[in-house]
Amino acid sequence: MKIKVLHQDFSVCKVADYTQTDMNKEFVFTGNTDEENSLVCPTEAVPQNTTDRDDGWRGMRIEGTLDFSLIGILAKISAILADNKIGIFVVSTYNTDYVLTKAENFEKAVTLLKENGYEITE
Repeated sequence: MKIKVLHQDFSVCKVADYTQTDMNKEFVFTGNTDEENSLVCPTEAVPQNTTDRDDGWRGMRIEGTLDFSLIGILAKISAILADNKIGIFVVSTYNTDYVLTKAENFEKAVTLLKENGYEITE
């Protein structure tokens, strides 16, 4: 399985609303629930109406379009990283999944995945 490294810093936020969010920017993920408006975006694009934020995330994308019948893809990746005490934040889209780790753990996470048979592309 191929994993592509994304070369930018990400922030995980809560926002008052999405009016100040640039939805045309690449890698902007939202989650609107009855309790919160969540936003994951490049750190440079964090809007001013952010109420809480956690900076310092890096990301990677599982390459290709994943069929909904595939089972265990994230479980395997998360197990490798969890066994090495690396926490993750995952965003799923229609096509694929994005795995974020804190920046200080990112290179170790990439190395561990490579050592476990994942093909890493830059």
